[in-house]
Amino acid sequence: MPDRSHWVGTWAAAPAPAEGNVGFNNQTLRFNPRISLAGNRLRVRISNAYGNRPLIIGAAGVGLRDKGPAIIAGSHRKLTFGGGEGAAIAAGAVLFSDAVELSAGPLADLAVSLYLPGEVPANFTVTGRYARQTNYISPPGNYVSETAMPVGNLTDQWFFLCGVDVLAESHTGAVVALGDSLTDGNISTIDAFCRWPDQLARRLADRGGGRPMAVMNNGLGGNRILHDIRGDSGLRRFDRDVLTQPGVTHAIVMLGTNDLRNRWAKPEEEVTGEQMIAGLRQMALRARGRGIKLFAATLTPFGNETFMANAWNPTREEHRLTLNNWIRESTELDGMVDFDAAIRDPHRPTQMLAAYDCGDGLHPSDLGYCKLGDAIELAMFE
Repeated sequence: MPDRSHWVGTWAAAPAPAEGNVGFNNQTLRFNPRISLAGNRLRVRISNAYGNRPLIIGAAGVGLRDKGPAIIAGSHRKLTFGGGEGAAIAAGAVLFSDAVELSAGPLADLAVSLYLPGEVPANFTVTGRYARQTNYISPPGNYVSETAMPVGNLTDQWFFLCGVDVLAESHTGAVVALGDSLTDGNISTIDAFCRWPDQLARRLADRGGGRPMAVMNNGLGGNRILHDIRGDSGLRRFDRDVLTQPGVTHAIVMLGTNDLRNRWAKPEEEVTGEQMIAGLRQMALRARGRGIKLFAATLTPFGNETFMANAWNPTREEHRLTLNNWIRESTELDGMVDFDAAIRDPHRPTQMLAAYDCGDGLHPSDLGYCKLGDAIELAMFE
């Protein structure tokens, strides 16, 4: 019989330059990604997208997480790369591990360990991403195979780890969430899994029927459609973070808020609704060319934002409404998600409803993030 399985991304993190002066030297990193789709055979992806020299991996492993930095006894699997225990990842490249047998259920927590035998100095430009989860850095040494890894430091970033894939049946699909900090879950409670892609993954896992679907969260704090800021713009990273994700069949894009806010106040980066629409049109065309359905999410209000002074003004509000109206009415998209309607205050539509606001007028609360995840029609993924 023909092999009807294919690789599907069950978890992802968008590569970006890590925040702060980050460096390592003869240390083991242990990360705890929560996968969306179950599998019995998996592989791991490691990114050196922003490194300015090769990244040396001395050893790597994966297991089922117990508590903290511990792995459930007996679940550790050594990861190899082309049959070898270690590997060198070229600057700007991504590395796929060989597949391993490991049974993990839906919404299971893994422990992925990477041993960096040499020095990775602060000027290396480490690839990372803000996690909203607790991850672990060891004291000096290789602790990849240790059930209980000693902890030298805690971190709330994903360093180098950019994906986990499972082997799934051919009809299995995957949705990529492409967005900014509102997709990345900024300000949400650490280790509570309250990001809207987390809620979507829970709903897909619990629905008890329909097409099996994985969820990959490629949100990136500060991200914009048109201009780079802490990493590549949405248009620049679209191929890497959407089109080439394993098994992707659908994508939800929620971008534009940071285009409007223009954090660095550059006149040449002050955008209009029409310019943002043009960017989303390009994404839709590129997705359609790969057979991927693209949905856009309306932008949530930020009229009382305190996160950044003077981010909102009436002109920017008009451009937000222009973009949202196009998203609601467009025939160029495969569908839409009305995040704006889900959490705005009906009496003050330029603001979020207080219960859905974390308190800064820009980012939702845990309840607000989950409300966004609930606003997505699961029938779109059939």
